[in-house]
Amino acid sequence: MRAFAPGQDGLNIPDVQRAVARESGRIPMRPALVRTAASAVTVGSGGAAGSEGPVAVLGSTIASALGRAFRFDPARTKVLVAAGAAAGISAAFNAPLAGAFFALEEILGSLAVGAFPPVVVASVVAAVVSHSFLGNNPAFPIPEEYGYALQREVLVFYPFLGIVSGLVAALFVKTFFGTEEFCRTLRLHPAVLALLGGALVGALVLLSGGLLVGHGHFAVHLDLFGGMSWTSLALLAVGSILATSITLGAGGSGGVFTPSLFVGAATGGAFGVALAGLLPDLNLRPEAYALVGMGAVVGAATSAPITGILLVFEMTNDYEIVLPLMLTTVIANLVARRIEPDSLYSGWLRRRGERLEQGADRDVLAGLKVRDAFDPAPHVVGSTASLDLLLAHLGRGAYTDLPVVDDERRLIGIITLADLGRLAGNRDTPAATVAADVATPAESVTPADSLLEAIRRMGVRGTPSIPVVDRSTGRLLGLVTRAGVLGLYERTVATGEHRTFT
Repeated sequence: MRAFAPGQDGLNIPDVQRAVARESGRIPMRPALVRTAASAVTVGSGGAAGSEGPVAVLGSTIASALGRAFRFDPARTKVLVAAGAAAGISAAFNAPLAGAFFALEEILGSLAVGAFPPVVVASVVAAVVSHSFLGNNPAFPIPEEYGYALQREVLVFYPFLGIVSGLVAALFVKTFFGTEEFCRTLRLHPAVLALLGGALVGALVLLSGGLLVGHGHFAVHLDLFGGMSWTSLALLAVGSILATSITLGAGGSGGVFTPSLFVGAATGGAFGVALAGLLPDLNLRPEAYALVGMGAVVGAATSAPITGILLVFEMTNDYEIVLPLMLTTVIANLVARRIEPDSLYSGWLRRRGERLEQGADRDVLAGLKVRDAFDPAPHVVGSTASLDLLLAHLGRGAYTDLPVVDDERRLIGIITLADLGRLAGNRDTPAATVAADVATPAESVTPADSLLEAIRRMGVRGTPSIPVVDRSTGRLLGLVTRAGVLGLYERTVATGEHRTFT
């Protein structure tokens, strides 16, 4: 990256999410290409990272370049970028359904009907093309025999697996970002850090007997997971978490999707083997728990439960496994988000000053500023305004809130029309009452705050407007209303131009 894309760390799935939410789908080509090459080196040399992330980013980057070449509007470019990501995931895993829903769930953050056809078409075409090179086989070898023998497994055992998977997913997220922070605090030269990281990963590979070496996809057949001890499988799960965290934290490049699947398979396999040992008469199949654990951990670690469910279903093509898979994945996601609000994707963005909300409406409002929507000349009253002057405002003007200011225009509080109505109906109100006596403290925003923050603070007060102030002096600069926010939102959505960072 330093040689061929100086000043860039490369691009990953969170970068694509940010480009869609904040940059109208514009993704620079050079850093993405260099990051793809770096990922090939990392994965090809045995680093514990996945190939699916770089492939999805490359697909998104090509789509973004095509969108600019054909001069698509921002809304169409975003959908095209999501289609490129879907094609990458579909080709990497031979899973067109999972690829399509990954793009809708993670890249667009919405299951919008308008985006569905192009994303699905791209995903299907990518799968068909990959078949000609890789064959029509699952990405990972599937056991010949698996499944559950008893209905009680679905209602009793798999929910417990969901809890365990959620805990492991939360551990994965915490360890991943904790390792990144630790590597940053070492302040070592990048080459030295990479050397130490490679040595540690190599040591883990040796301790695991070669089972933790990275090949982009699984190095272990799932049917072997049923024949190992539960302690060995649990250690494999922990070892994979450490190896992936060190590989990427020390300067390697690659995806986290496939490592999450490996951790999930080891977690589910350990749970299944331990359960079969405790209840030998039930003839439980640990391989089924390994498969379900894959979907549960990847869904919880990436906060993409639909993708996790569909990926395992497409690999097995077995409807019977869908029931335990759905239940386990949903429980795992709930448990993981309760312990660790961040996923492997959202945590990366948050630690770099970005916080993307799911849903197009919030994305738009988060990218717009108060300074673009507030009225700089609202009607105000002085702090010494008399009661008669206040009551004269009843029935006049478009605002329902009256900011009260002092002689230097510093905000003192707000008087609402409801306050004025109570004053008018209360005969016991002292005649000497002035505006400062009636005003109540108010939430406020600054011109640099986002409109999403303004709407949230309006919700705290339950009013249709909020004052805009200079935070350093406390002077009132204007008033922003829900009507003003809605007007700007509608104009922005109509033009598709909302590129401001928050």
